[in-house]
Amino acid sequence: MNQQQQILELARTKGIIQARDVEALGISRNYLYRMYKKGLLEKNATGLYILPDAPVTENASLTLVGKRFPHAVVCLISALSYHGITTQISHEIWIAVPRGSWRPDIDYPPVTLSYISEPAYSFGIRQHVINGVPVKIYSPAKTVADCFKFRNKVGLDVAIEGLREAWRSRKVTMDELVEAAEINRVSKVMRPYLEAIV
Repeated sequence: MNQQQQILELARTKGIIQARDVEALGISRNYLYRMYKKGLLEKNATGLYILPDAPVTENASLTLVGKRFPHAVVCLISALSYHGITTQISHEIWIAVPRGSWRPDIDYPPVTLSYISEPAYSFGIRQHVINGVPVKIYSPAKTVADCFKFRNKVGLDVAIEGLREAWRSRKVTMDELVEAAEINRVSKVMRPYLEAIV
């Protein structure tokens, strides 16, 4: 298998590749640009390449974030949307990073960043594989609790809708919601809404 074939196979396996992926195989990063110029690869964003016939899905932009920022966690409206528990359509990806970490430099897709301190940052992270790319996304219960915590950012109506939809579709249990509310320190805020859905 020549270097070009190795890169194409890597792109089939991983979905999105970047220079460090091909360098890990002992191949020069210059091959990516050459293959892009030949039309064998497409640039998905700065430094990220995909196959020209790669499937385009509604969650494709999440894979870009997952690839470029493996420590970022998809949260709030983007996580609600991924779990199918909102009618909101966001034109940006909402991500969370640990408090005190650097701000990711990304030109596409547009992101909205939230800094979250421990233990709330680590709680409820689930890894999903989307088009071959591992992406961290908060669980439905953690996402709902986050929406109540950041209700000034997303709106209380979004938080309430997320709670109702998550409960109606049975994507959460009361125990999960209570635990997530405690971790996020929003138990008092969420209590009346939790009592109303039971």
